[in-house]
Parts: sequence; C-alpha cells; structure tokens
Amino acid sequence: MNDVNEGTGGGIAIEVERIMQMIPHRYPFLMIDRVVDVVSDHTAIGIKNVSINEYFFQGHFPGHAVMPGVLLIEAMAQTAAVLVVHTLGSEAEGKLVYFMSIEHAKFRRPVVPGNQLRVHVTKERNRGPVWKLRGEVKVDGTVVADAAFSAMIRDRE
Repeated sequence: MNDVNEGTGGGIAIEVERIMQMIPHRYPFLMIDRVVDVVSDHTAIGIKNVSINEYFFQGHFPGHAVMPGVLLIEAMAQTAAVLVVHTLGSEAEGKLVYFMSIEHAKFRRPVVPGNQLRVHVTKERNRGPVWKLRGEVKVDGTVVADAAFSAMIRDRE
C-alpha cells in the first residue's frame, strides 16, 4: 500500500498510483495528484498542481487561462470518492461514485496556471450507499470554490 503518514493533520497521504487503484479516473480527467490528511469516515484534502499544460487551457480562455469551475467541482468529487473508498475498504475499490446532487456551488476567485489547489472534503453523513459531503477548494489559504453535494457508490455495470 502506498499510504504514508502526512503528519500535518493526523491523517494519511495517498499517492497518485494508489488513487488510480481506488477510483477509475485517468488522464486527462484525473483532477487530483494526491490526497493528504485522510481521516477515515471524516475528511480528506486533495492536492492538484495546476499547470499551463492542462488540456482545458487551450480553449478556456486563450490568452487568459482560467480553470473551468466545473472541474473544481470534479476535483471535490474525486477527493470525496477517495475518502469514500478509503473508508469502506478494499471491497469498494473499482466501484463508481456517482454525483446525485450539487447544491450551493459558489466560485469565488479564478484558478490560474501555477496555483496549487487544496480540495477540502468533509463527510456530513451517509446512509447505505448514499453520502452527503461538503467541499471547499483553497489556493494559498483562500477559498476559491465551495459546494455541498451528494453521491452514491455503486458497482460497475
């Protein structure tokens, strides 16, 4: 297992190779590089280093690169999926975590090349396969986006 102690928040860190074992996302749609401070059944922080080489900057927007807000929401969802799979254990690996709802999404500041995203996700509750979570994306300690969302974990069909 590639989990290692992070030391900053009492949780563990999960590197990208392990993330790809846990969730099915791959380049160019894998929106997190690692997950740190994972506390099972509670919180996780996803890390994304935003580079000018990201595919979406070709068209969003030429001459004024801004990361699309929907991809910030996706980074929250992927961080949440890692938290869910980590919490449920190996029997959840390879399953899909589907969005069910997104509420109160706010985009407060643009994300540009060179930014490092810290995607904070907190479990509010779950009942069976349905999870309710809250997410917040920060750059240099400032919130750039936040939302509440729910997701369901399911087998691949």
